[in-house]
Amino acid sequence: MVQLFIDGGGFMWPILIVFIFGFTFVGERIYHLMKGLGADYNFATDISNTLKNSGKDAAISKCDEAIGPVANLCYAAVEKSDKGLESAEKSLDQASGIEMASLEKNMTWISLSIAIAPMFGFLGTVWGMIEAFNDIKMANDISPAVVAGGISVALLTTAFGLVVALILQFLQNLVMYIIDNQIVTMQKSTALILDSISDKNNS
Repeated sequence: MVQLFIDGGGFMWPILIVFIFGFTFVGERIYHLMKGLGADYNFATDISNTLKNSGKDAAISKCDEAIGPVANLCYAAVEKSDKGLESAEKSLDQASGIEMASLEKNMTWISLSIAIAPMFGFLGTVWGMIEAFNDIKMANDISPAVVAGGISVALLTTAFGLVVALILQFLQNLVMYIIDNQIVTMQKSTALILDSISDKNNS
């Protein structure tokens, strides 16, 4: 593999840099998302029960101890629970926008890496073909031995660029899968908390 990388020529390095760049942001996203998975729908159920049985202050205290978008949304709703359901819904709408932006942060950089890697590969292909034709011109010979080097560079850079894009695409889809599940959990959790606030204010 190392020898193939070396044989690919100078364009292999920018492709490798793009891969490291994209992989870094994938790792950052996965770490951020996994850290927030501790507070899930069960956490929202616990907050709902605490709000009903022990009151607002106890529920807020539990939200403060947890990390993640569900915990933050529960906090936003419970904090305004004594001011009525409409106030809690407005607070949730604002908090939801912030949490959605937080979930999708840096995803554009991953998409950029996926787009750029094949481009560098294709650019390496063009450069390799230019070298091949220059070799033909210099040798005044079109034999396979003369053009093999340039074509080899062309094929290797294209392959490496596509492999990098495929790996990053798979990882991006994994991140998006986690985000989609988290959004569903957030929606179910906020609906539960709002129901609890409505029941508490009507009781």
